[in-house]
Amino acid sequence: MSNYLAFFANYYNAISPWFWFSAGILKIVFIFVSLALFVGTIILLFKASWLEKRYLENTKEMSLYKSGGEKKMSKEWKKIFNRLDSQIEPEYKLAVLEADELVDGVFAKMGYSGGAMEEKIGKMDASILPNINGILEAHKIRDNIVHDPDYKFDMEKAKQVLGVYEQTLHDLEVF
Repeated sequence: MSNYLAFFANYYNAISPWFWFSAGILKIVFIFVSLALFVGTIILLFKASWLEKRYLENTKEMSLYKSGGEKKMSKEWKKIFNRLDSQIEPEYKLAVLEADELVDGVFAKMGYSGGAMEEKIGKMDASILPNINGILEAHKIRDNIVHDPDYKFDMEKAKQVLGVYEQTLHDLEVF
C-alpha cells in the first residue's frame, strides 16, 4: 500500500506548480462563466412572455378580483356611477353601457365564455347569480340603448339599472 502512496506523492510533486496555478485560475474563470450563464438564464426566463402567461398571469388575475382588485373595481364603479351627476341623458346611457361592459368582463374572467352576455348568463344558475332575471332585464335595456338612438332614458331608470349591475357585482363578490 505504501508503494501506491509513494507513487502518487511522486506524481503529484512531479507536476509543475505552474500547472496548479493555471488550474486554479481556470476554476475561477469557469465559476464566473457558470454564474453568468445562470444569471442570464434567469433574466431570459423573466423576460420571456410564456413564463408570465403560464404562471404570473394567474396570480395577477387572482389579485384583480380579490383584496387588491377591490379598490380598482370600486374606483371604476364610482367613475361609472358619477356619470349620473351630469344630468345629461347621454351620460346616463354611457354609464349603463360601461356598467354592462364591466360586468361582462367579470363574467369572462370567471371563465364564462360566449359571444353575448345572454350566453354567459345562460351558463349560470341561481346559486352563482341570484338576480339572473334582473341582469337579463338590465342587459335588454343596454341593448335598447345601443340599437335605438331615440330610446328615452331618465335618471331614475339609470339608477335602477345601475343598482342591478351593482347588486350583480356584490353577488359575485367583486366588491
